This record gives sequence, structure tokens and C-alpha cells, in this order.
Amino acid sequence: MRSFVVDEDMPRSTAVALKQAGFSAVDVRDVGLQGRPDAAVFAYAQTANSVIITADLGFASIVNFPPTSHNGIIVVRVPNSYSSESTNAEILRVLKELDGEELGATVVVVEPGRTRLHRG
Repeated sequence: MRSFVVDEDMPRSTAVALKQAGFSAVDVRDVGLQGRPDAAVFAYAQTANSVIITADLGFASIVNFPPTSHNGIIVVRVPNSYSSESTNAEILRVLKELDGEELGATVVVVEPGRTRLHRG
């Protein structure tokens, strides 16, 4: 089962929606990582063998987070006008689309109706 760490810039409901879809997920706000640097969130996710879900473009930096160093990063790029439900639906769409694919060393960019993969 895939495991996810949901960054604090994502809706609170994202971890809940992932759990309801059968995934393991934790929100950084629930494990004492709220307001912590990206490096701390990254380290936590790697220790937990989890994929990070974030809207923070900093996580897409191959300089700061080399592809071979992580279990996968999903960067969500949807309009600010999107509701939490629409945002979560886009994430779940992509996870269904990528079912069975290895996400380690991969940055997945989620956009409305579009998915881009950058493999390390």
C-alpha cells in the first residue's frame, strides 16, 4: 500500500480523502511538522517510506531534493479557486492513473486534467 505525507499547504481534507481511498496518509500538521522547513518534512517522509504531496514548488527542485534521494514527490498545481474536493479529486485521479507505477525518484506534477512525470 502506498503511503503519503501531506504537506501543510494542502487542504486538511487531503489526508482524509487518501485514507478513504485506501491509502496510508498522514498530514504534517498532525505529526508536529507544521511550520517546519521543507528539509524536515522531506526527512520525515523518507524515514516513513512515503511519497510527499505538496503545492510547494520548492520540493520540485532537483538541487535541494535530488531524484535518487526520495520515494516520490507529488506537486499539485491547481488554481487557487479550486475547492478542496476538486483538488482531492485531481490527486485521486492521478493516483488511479499511476496505479502500480513506481514513484521513487519521480516528481509528479498534477494539473487540472493533466499529469507530468519527471523521473530521476
